Amino acid sequence: MRLFRRRARQEVPDPRTVWPDQPVPEDPEAAAAEFWRGWFTLLPEVNAALGDREPHRVEHALCRLVAGLHPGLHFSLERGQRAVYALVVTGQEDPALRPYTDAWRAAAPDEDAIWEYHDSVPPVPDPTGVTVNLGEHRISLADVRVVAMVDDVDSVVDVVVHHPRLAGLDEAARSAMTFLPLDATLGERLAGERLRRVEVAESEPEGAITLLELRDLVRGLERRLTEKLPANRESPASE
Repeated sequence: MRLFRRRARQEVPDPRTVWPDQPVPEDPEAAAAEFWRGWFTLLPEVNAALGDREPHRVEHALCRLVAGLHPGLHFSLERGQRAVYALVVTGQEDPALRPYTDAWRAAAPDEDAIWEYHDSVPPVPDPTGVTVNLGEHRISLADVRVVAMVDDVDSVVDVVVHHPRLAGLDEAARSAMTFLPLDATLGERLAGERLRRVEVAESEPEGAITLLELRDLVRGLERRLTEKLPANRESPASE
């Protein structure tokens, strides 16, 4: 369950003014250390806001904090899988932002019963139990079907995504319903590393599988790739 998600630079400027450039820190490690100092200062207020179910109270402060790490980053507060809450700071697999998310994760405190930390959006435990609200539409991911075509040479998968209600959605909602189920199933990083071409089918194609079957297939591909690597190397998706 996502409490909220924002880009670090999220305020909407007056259209009559020029949006000022936000500085990008030259030293990711120093920026990460500054982020965590600010996080611990803000943490009592964050915990109180979430306990009161009013996360908007700390939204602006968190946006400024993440923007100080890098203005191109996105963040979210979510229900945790191992702890009560999860803080996610992600560059959405942009290689230029990876040094900042790597430094942020390396400097992160140990997880505890309240907080866990992720440098990419993690998969949900069971995507088939998720219902997405898109405007007036409530769409169950349990009805998503996928055709997966594995390229063993490049160790990637091309997918065709189908949902019975795709045809009735506008372009923006259709795009969301194409990629959201994949990120929910695989997590942002594994999806970014192992999915190559993503297409949409308005009618269910032959040979379609469920999201959980897609997860098994892609994780199996990732596992086979990792086993082939020399002992001193790791797959990019597992870093």
